[in-house]
Amino acid sequence: MTVQDIISVLMYCLVAVVIVSLLRIFVIGLYVVPSGSMETSLNIGDHIVTNRLAKPVLKLKRGDVVVFKDPANWLNSENVFASNDLVKRLIGLPGDTVACKGNGAPVTVNGVAIDESSYLKAGVKPSNFAFKMKVTPGNVFVLGDNRANSADSRYHTDDGNHGLVPLDRIKGVAMLTYMPTSRFGVVHAHHDVFAKVGGVAHS
Repeated sequence: MTVQDIISVLMYCLVAVVIVSLLRIFVIGLYVVPSGSMETSLNIGDHIVTNRLAKPVLKLKRGDVVVFKDPANWLNSENVFASNDLVKRLIGLPGDTVACKGNGAPVTVNGVAIDESSYLKAGVKPSNFAFKMKVTPGNVFVLGDNRANSADSRYHTDDGNHGLVPLDRIKGVAMLTYMPTSRFGVVHAHHDVFAKVGGVAHS
């Protein structure tokens, strides 16, 4: 192998490293799920890939599983990613009213009851207690799929932002579970659950 060949190989390797680095910075994020708040959609120890372009380029939708920076000291009440990030399902977009009467009643979005049986942990109610929240501009309302073990928007109404997550805190939308291999697969957003609500996207 000539010196020129060695230089070419090194250049290819350098380009590959740069491309991967740019993808990690601007396109994808990698996280490990530390708590059971999203069971069984996401289990403790699942490694997930997120789409960082979902917020700035694409559109966030109800049902998306989002990773976000702690919005208002939520971390005191839940296990967290090493980077102080949380993961929940986006239920309400700006302008929506999300509510529930508790005791097994369904969650409603803008008065439309949604059937969450496709992603709620088996045996867990949509909410054990009543709540009602108007999602203000620039924010979203999030809930865990394991409502019995999720300190989500319902629990932080006194956090200074009424339990809502600012859009600029969202780091990406979960796309894929890649580890452990037995859990490999797509992270389902279940957008169809919200089909009757209307206005399913927000840029």
